[in-house]
Amino acid sequence: MEKPTHSIEYETMLLGRYYHLTLSRAERAGDHLDRSAYVLLSRIQLVGPMSIGQLSEAFDLDPSTLNRQTSAMLRAGLVERIPDPDGGIARKFHISAEGERRLRCQRDEIVRSMDKVLDGWTPEEVATFAACLQRFNTDIERLTGRPWPRP
Repeated sequence: MEKPTHSIEYETMLLGRYYHLTLSRAERAGDHLDRSAYVLLSRIQLVGPMSIGQLSEAFDLDPSTLNRQTSAMLRAGLVERIPDPDGGIARKFHISAEGERRLRCQRDEIVRSMDKVLDGWTPEEVATFAACLQRFNTDIERLTGRPWPRP
C-alpha cells in the first residue's frame, strides 16, 4: 500500500499543471506574466522594494539568475530601480504601476478559475482546504528557513 505522501506528491504535480494551464490562458489573453515574474512581483508587492541580494536570500537563487529575471521585468516595465528608501547603497526594485496592474489581473484570473473549480464545495470545505495548504506551505518554509510573508 502506498503512503499518503505518494498521493500528495501526485496531486501537487497535477495542481502545478493546473496552474500552468491557467498561466497559458493568461498568455493567450496578452497579460501573461511568466512564473518567475509572478512570484517576484508578489514578493516585492508584499514586502516593498528589494535589492538583488535580498531577492537572492529570499528565493535561494544565484544573483546572476535574478539579474536576468529582473532585467526582463525592467524591460517590460513591471519594476523600477530606485535608491534604497532606508539609505543603503544598493538600488532596489520597486513594483511599477504596470507591474501592479498585470499582477492584479493575473491573480484575479487565477482566482476566478479557482472559484469555478471550487463551485460545488461548501464554504467550510474551501476554508479547510485553504488552511491545509497554508499549513503545508508554512511547514515547507520552516524546514527551508525561508518564510514567505502573507497579506
